[in-house]
Amino acid sequence: MKKILADQLGTFHTFESSPKRIVSLVPSQTELLFELGLEEQIVGITKFCVHPFHFKSTKKIVGGTKQVHYDKIIALQPDIIICNKEENTLEMVEELREICPVWVTDIRTIEDNFQMITDFGLLFNCRTEAQKWNDKLQFALTDFKSFIKEKPIQKAAYFIWKNPYMVAGSDNYINEILKLNHFQNIYENLGRYPEIEIKKIRLEGDPDVVFLSSEPYPFKEEDAFEIGRFTHHAKTVFVDGEMFSWYGSRLLKALSYFKALHGKL
Repeated sequence: MKKILADQLGTFHTFESSPKRIVSLVPSQTELLFELGLEEQIVGITKFCVHPFHFKSTKKIVGGTKQVHYDKIIALQPDIIICNKEENTLEMVEELREICPVWVTDIRTIEDNFQMITDFGLLFNCRTEAQKWNDKLQFALTDFKSFIKEKPIQKAAYFIWKNPYMVAGSDNYINEILKLNHFQNIYENLGRYPEIEIKKIRLEGDPDVVFLSSEPYPFKEEDAFEIGRFTHHAKTVFVDGEMFSWYGSRLLKALSYFKALHGKL
């Protein structure tokens, strides 16, 4: 039966039947597709698609999130390629459209995450699984909101890169997750992923907590010391970047992780 569906950029796609051969170029969405029971349909992934672990030996790796081997993707004869506005470049998406339909997600809020799961349910004919995941996430989210309700709001900075130092700003999923956790992002007014000077950190907001993410840059103890010197008395915490930046089904594990994180703060 013919399906006409719009992705999160508002691009309409027409499918004569549910796509059977999927190439996923977004690590968190590869994990979600697996959790929706679509393992058999996934034929190609990126080298950063590390969950589930066994995919790196059972699926064809077609490159990274910013650069892919187009010939490898063509050889897989996909019915659909899954991309994300932030993870993949516009040039790449446009070139991939020469191969087959490219479904682009755009996740900035938790609502966007629920919408993506619903969309995948319709797109891949797994609505029951998608609804189960949305129900599980909604339940966990309601529980987490009652857990966090009485926690005081703390000022925070979330570092993602060094040389130059870069942080999460506004209009992105990380900032949404910080807000959910009652952290007020001191760099929220500087754009999406601004470069910052650490010696100005006290002037620009003087955070109570500094988060050093495990990805995309692997921060070390000496980085924590260097950044910490410029704060007043901020607590510097190494965090699992997947929990803050991976959407999809990962949110379920993330909510448990955040409860434990607040216990350490």
